[in-house]
Amino acid sequence: MHHASMISKDLVEASSRPLVLSILEEGENYGYSIIQRVKELSDDRLNWTDGMLYPVLHRLEREGLVTSEWQTPEKGRRRKYYRLNDSGRTALKSEQEQWLQVHNTLNKLWNPRLSLT
Repeated sequence: MHHASMISKDLVEASSRPLVLSILEEGENYGYSIIQRVKELSDDRLNWTDGMLYPVLHRLEREGLVTSEWQTPEKGRRRKYYRLNDSGRTALKSEQEQWLQVHNTLNKLWNPRLSLT
């Protein structure tokens, strides 16, 4: 396994909100599966725990951006599924704009040639 540099705790926390909103935009999902999706998307650089994910989900739910319901699949155990609602989609657009601004600003410093275009 390649040793990826681990992402700092502050950055992991800051990015948890847009990541969860973006993953839920793909479709409804449950806790363990969200953690796996983050791991896969980040090439193992982001290893979330339950203790990190659930507070984010609960906060998004309190803010009215995400709704949840218990479902029991034919085979398997009962799980709480989370889904994005319209307010959540609006919040995601705002998150995207903010992150892109930060990203573009850093990019100008890190790739000076790119900013000439």
